[in-house]
Amino acid sequence: MPKVALAELAGLAERALERAGASPATAAITAQALVAADAQGLASHGVSRVPQYAAHLRLGRVDGQAVPRVARAQGAAVLVDAGDGFAFPACRLAVSEALARARSHGVAFAGVTNSHHFGAAALHLEPVAAAGMVGLAFGNSPAAMPAWGGRRPIFGTNPIAAVFPRAAEPPLVVDLSLSEVARGKLMVAAREGKPIPAGWALDREGNPTTDPGAGLEGMMLPAGGAKGAMLALVVELLCCALTGARLGFEADSFFVDAGNRPRIGQAFVAIDPAALAGAEVYFERVETLVREMLQDPAVRLPGARRQALAAVAAREGVEVPAAVLEALRGLAA
Repeated sequence: MPKVALAELAGLAERALERAGASPATAAITAQALVAADAQGLASHGVSRVPQYAAHLRLGRVDGQAVPRVARAQGAAVLVDAGDGFAFPACRLAVSEALARARSHGVAFAGVTNSHHFGAAALHLEPVAAAGMVGLAFGNSPAAMPAWGGRRPIFGTNPIAAVFPRAAEPPLVVDLSLSEVARGKLMVAAREGKPIPAGWALDREGNPTTDPGAGLEGMMLPAGGAKGAMLALVVELLCCALTGARLGFEADSFFVDAGNRPRIGQAFVAIDPAALAGAEVYFERVETLVREMLQDPAVRLPGARRQALAAVAAREGVEVPAAVLEALRGLAA
């Protein structure tokens, strides 16, 4: 596969989004987020999404000129309206507001409504960790999983992420989809013409499948069975009931060009350790746990692989499938 420098890749993605109808600011923020995902080895949430985003711009599923705004605020709680625009500018505003409120109140909750696909959840929390705070992120998405016992999609794959800063080391980063795998992995497998493992997805009739196309048209299986389905319900309510966003079954799939404006939701929590046991105690407890985990040489700290890949990518660039690179150059031309 061709290897591309991060700056070049971001420039291609940015120009492609602008030509499809995004404002310069929105295109830049969105391109940076997608390239950051590629740099961390998360290709399913990287620039491979640009053709999809560009189609959504052209067909009016997302407003490329939208400017996110604070719609409501009270104390430690704030609601950001993405205005049917891309999620990345709205999430950046929400996280900034959450940090400001957490500094005053010790903890803050920021919700985002009328939003779009928000990519790799943990990337939004990097400013929280940099500020020495604990961060949580949640997002709902178009319906892709059944409620436990059901045979039709109700919940999205509804990712959860968390960051825990460390005193002198990179933060611990947890980022997971509540489906057995992220739906973007099916998109990548379908594009490459590869089968998927059994246990990832069901077809539209509710039968197990190893065909990624059938899985994209059907349903994902929840991670951990009933437990994953219940967590997906929790995320759905946090992101929609509190923000007024659309539930997963009310939003058309991201994996088709035509459809409604998804208007889904995201939620972020920022917690200042100084407001509780204190920063010194917090860091001591984290490091004590990390040391104990690392007594087993097979243990890898969550986030370590992403951080290592990002460091290499900053120096050497990232590999991009030739078909994705050709599509990007065509959209940017």
